[in-house]
Amino acid sequence: MPRVSAAFFMTGVLCVLTGMAWGMYMGANENFTLAPAHAHLNLLGWVTMGLYGTFYALTRGTMSTGLAWLNYACATLGILILIPALTLFLNSGNDPKYVPVMIGGEVLTLLGMLVFAVSVLRELVRGRSSGG
Repeated sequence: MPRVSAAFFMTGVLCVLTGMAWGMYMGANENFTLAPAHAHLNLLGWVTMGLYGTFYALTRGTMSTGLAWLNYACATLGILILIPALTLFLNSGNDPKYVPVMIGGEVLTLLGMLVFAVSVLRELVRGRSSGG
């Protein structure tokens, strides 16, 4: 397995473990104010990172390692910025001062997906040109 795939999976595992503990805490306290941040952590951190890691593992022989690591950096930084900012936003009663930071995390997350789209397109075009 490529190291970048392992990095995506390790980050995803850390996110889902955090998300599980967070969900258990919310349930035990019957306070679901942070449910949107919890959901974003699980979807962006576990599901999306797992899909990225799987794609790069499946295309290990033809992937662009530079694009894959750029994808990882953008996606990981996006999560590290977005989730805490969203948590602060929700805990503050939707104080707009956190919105610019959330937007920064959102932009990085979107950039990560755009880099992934380029990687997928490269694989699609490569498959056609090689008769696959």
